[in-house]
Amino acid sequence: MKLKLLLLTLLSSFSMAQTVTVAVAANVSYAIEDLKKEFNILYPDIKIQVILGGTGKLVAQIKHKAPYHILMAANMMYPKKLYESDDAVTRPLVYAQGSLAYLSTKNLDLSKGMEVLLNDKIKKIAIANPKTAPYGVASVEALKSAKIYESIKSKFVYGESISQTVTYATRATDIGLIAKSALYSPKMTQFKKDIHWKEVDAKLYTPIDQGIVLLKHGKKSLGASAFYTFIMSKRAKKVFEEFGYIVP
Repeated sequence: MKLKLLLLTLLSSFSMAQTVTVAVAANVSYAIEDLKKEFNILYPDIKIQVILGGTGKLVAQIKHKAPYHILMAANMMYPKKLYESDDAVTRPLVYAQGSLAYLSTKNLDLSKGMEVLLNDKIKKIAIANPKTAPYGVASVEALKSAKIYESIKSKFVYGESISQTVTYATRATDIGLIAKSALYSPKMTQFKKDIHWKEVDAKLYTPIDQGIVLLKHGKKSLGASAFYTFIMSKRAKKVFEEFGYIVP
């Protein structure tokens, strides 16, 4: 009997001492390390391997059999499609709601709202590629709602992900439309609200519901199930709030 209990304990330990691969939308790159730390307090033997990228590209990799256990997407559209095609084994859930901000290292009057983008001093505007990044879709929607899209679209410099767009906004362009969550990164503390950045009016675009699904590859992984459950927990929601997200 003792031998049987010992064997069960060893098997349990072995099953939990594993690596879980999580495909993570680029906008979550700023929060994911804190999420991992909180998770490993609960499950110290489970290693979380993060694959960052634009949601569209991550989904293309999943479709080509990339061995990812979980997808944390920047919208709900892609997770829904994966569930409908049986590439995901759980219905998509909203783990956080993202929002847009504009960021500039230049001396601009941000009190003008989106109209600041019409300033003649602005020659280049960083924006996430709407073909690969949901935040790019939201950015285009906001600009069209503000009725300035046609006037400035020739100035766009496209980032393939929101993290690349942040880099462009701070180094290569005059201003950029980025995920608000990026501004809560320790590397971004020099940028101050109303001086360097301002939130885009949330009425100008559809709320960015970000979805999570457990993928087919993670169906039998205890570690994947544990991380999936953790992301929907109060402990994880607190981290998301600290990085400027709205949590359901």
